[in-house]
Amino acid sequence: MPRSVFLGRVVAEGEPLWLDEDRYWALALADVEADSCPDCKQPWGEATDPDSEGAYTAHLVRCHACAISAKRVRVHQDNKGDTDGLHVHVERDRR
Repeated sequence: MPRSVFLGRVVAEGEPLWLDEDRYWALALADVEADSCPDCKQPWGEATDPDSEGAYTAHLVRCHACAISAKRVRVHQDNKGDTDGLHVHVERDRR
């Protein structure tokens, strides 16, 4: 059965699962992610540079899946429901 790796390459029988190029891309992604703000995902070095103050614009965007999740949890809490370990499964209604 064919398998695919990092770049979507289908691995043929007898080929290595990871090529050097796959490893380089995976390591490059790890570097980018390590240099990103954990909240906004902007490049850490850029976003924390004092010269960047005032250089960003924020836009409010509502995630409707997160909104309904938060509302459902609030109703559960209002009804004295225990939220310890609570996870919310959100799925899109079929229309």
